[in-house]
Amino acid sequence: MAKESFRQIDFDTMVKVQDRIPQKFDDNFSLLSLLGSAEVTIGFCLLMAALAFFKFKWLSILAWLMIIPASAAEVFGKLILYHPGPPLFFHRTTLATHLPSFYIHTEFSYPSGHMTRTVFIVTMIACLIFFSKINFFLKYFLLLGILLFGFLMGLTRISLGEHWLSDVLGGVILGLSTALFAYSLILRKKKV
Repeated sequence: MAKESFRQIDFDTMVKVQDRIPQKFDDNFSLLSLLGSAEVTIGFCLLMAALAFFKFKWLSILAWLMIIPASAAEVFGKLILYHPGPPLFFHRTTLATHLPSFYIHTEFSYPSGHMTRTVFIVTMIACLIFFSKINFFLKYFLLLGILLFGFLMGLTRISLGEHWLSDVLGGVILGLSTALFAYSLILRKKKV
């Protein structure tokens, strides 16, 4: 009974979001979803780890590399958790891409990899901004911008018919928990 309720919430959310967001936004949302692809997000984290390496910040390297186990957990979830993705008639992605991650499909859709990786990066950057010594107004503006980016990525997943709401929320939980653990490695180093 509860399982059917969650499926109904997923379905109703998908229908309402797609009804309220005109298809003229599909091109922009498809382009935005490229930023959440495995190649872009993992590449960004590897770049951040490389920068930490050149600054001899060993725990920061490890923190940014936590994207790898988060992504592995996401793939593992998609392989073993029975949770079929939205049917093809919901799909509205308009951008053809040749990135390898767009050709690899698992049978199930939980959790969203785009959300796992995006929320990981958003949380890491938000923590860096929050604990920085920049002035309050700039900090507020930057935090608002990075959180808006994370929200829009989640919205693209549903609006484009790529994932159910439950997939998006699962990705948020996985990305957030991994990033908070990873950032605690950085904070712990700063206290020493």
